[in-house]
Amino acid sequence: MRDSFAKIIEEIGEDLQRPGLLDTPDRAAKAFKFLNRGYDLSLEEVVNNALFPSDSSEMVVVKDIELYSLCEHHLLPFIGKAHVAYIPNGNVLGLSKVARIVDMFARRLQIQENLTSQIADTIMDVTGALGCGVVIEAKHMCMMMRGVEKQNSSMKTSAMKGSFQTDISTRAEFMSLIRE
Repeated sequence: MRDSFAKIIEEIGEDLQRPGLLDTPDRAAKAFKFLNRGYDLSLEEVVNNALFPSDSSEMVVVKDIELYSLCEHHLLPFIGKAHVAYIPNGNVLGLSKVARIVDMFARRLQIQENLTSQIADTIMDVTGALGCGVVIEAKHMCMMMRGVEKQNSSMKTSAMKGSFQTDISTRAEFMSLIRE
């Protein structure tokens, strides 16, 4: 990866012998690996058996989970937050695991639409929940720094599964709770 970054830097017309760029290919390779560390994680190690029996049947909401990802089209960042909710069905997931699931998928080359669905599907699969809702709000550098250059634009996506899709009052409660 280091050699690839060196070639990219040379291709834009820079001199790799310039003092500020001497170690840049190595640093860029390390940074790119870090930004995409979700590929090195498995769902089993992220969840780490943190599924606990519970009689709770009320909505669990974790909101404002910051996320950082790279768009798969331009390799530019998109940055935002995820709101995740589910209705337990005998088990609850350890609180930090919700954020870790968001991070695992966000730290892969992505489009926001797929990221939103991957999180919702995974929460449903892991917990056996009666329903799950995920809303992501993000700003995309590929739209802000290039192309149409709209700095104040943002994108919102949602994925509603189970009771969040079939019961309008469940969906409305979720949307109300994330606005607070």
